[in-house]
Amino acid sequence: MIRSTALFCIAVVLTLTLGMAQEEKDIEGGKDHPLLSRMPGYFLSGSDVKDFDSYTSAYLTGDDARWEGKMSKLSYTRKEGTKQASMVQVARNYENAVLKVGGKILYKDERIVCAKIQKGGAVTWVEESAYNDGRNYDLVIVESKQMEQEVTADAAALGQSLASTGKAAVYGIYFDTDQSVIKPESTPALEEISRLLKDNRSLRLYVIGHTDNAGALDHNLKLSADRAGAVVKALVGRGIEPSRLKSAGVGPYSPEASNTTDAGKAKNRRVELVEQD
Repeated sequence: MIRSTALFCIAVVLTLTLGMAQEEKDIEGGKDHPLLSRMPGYFLSGSDVKDFDSYTSAYLTGDDARWEGKMSKLSYTRKEGTKQASMVQVARNYENAVLKVGGKILYKDERIVCAKIQKGGAVTWVEESAYNDGRNYDLVIVESKQMEQEVTADAAALGQSLASTGKAAVYGIYFDTDQSVIKPESTPALEEISRLLKDNRSLRLYVIGHTDNAGALDHNLKLSADRAGAVVKALVGRGIEPSRLKSAGVGPYSPEASNTTDAGKAKNRRVELVEQD
C-alpha cells in the first residue's frame, strides 16, 4: 500500500513537471512584436492581434488615453528556474527600450509604462504592465491608422465628396488635447486641401470644426471654432485667398457617430469642408 502511494505521488509530480514544461512554450502562432522584444527568460503565454480595434488606457487621460489601430495584446510569463526579474526591472527595461527608439513616456510607476512613439505621421502606443512580483507582464501595442474605408485627405476624394454631398470630412488634421495649434503631422492633409482649392479656383469653402461630447459645451464650441480658424490660417499661408474660406465651430452638435464608444468619439473629432453657395 505504501509503495503504491509512493508510486502514485511520483507519477503526479512527473505529470505536473512535464505539463509545466509543455506549457512553458510560446503559444502556438504567437510571436513578439517587431518593435519590442521580450525580457530574457520569459515565454509568450498569450497573444491577441487584431487588424483594427480600440483600446482605452486606464493610466492616461484625454485624447492620449484612447488608441485605435492595429492592436497587439501580448502576455509573458517567466520560465521556472530562470532568474527572477522584479516588476520595476521589467518596467524600466521597456521604458529604456521606448526611449531608445525616440518615444515619449506618458506615464510610469513601479510596474507600469505608457508611451507614445511618433515617426512622421505614424503613431505607435505602448502600455506595459507587470504583476505577480514580476512573474508575469502584459504588453499592449497599438499602431494607429485610419480604417481602410476612411480617406484621411486626398484632393480627388475630397472633391468627389463635395460634389456628391456638399461636404467632406477630413481625418488627417491633428491637435493636442484641448489645443488649437495644428500639429506637424497634419501637413499632408493640409497640402491636399490646398491642392483641391488650387485645382478648383471657383471653389469656396466653410471650414467647420467638430468635437466629441467630452467636456463642457461652451468650451467645445470655442475649441472647435479655434481649430477651424487655425486650419483657415494654415491654408491661407499656403497661398489660398482668404476670401474663399470661412471658419466656424459647432462643437458636438453634428456628430458623425455615437459618442458612447471611443471609435465613435474619434470619428466626431474632425474638420469638415462644406461648399459655400
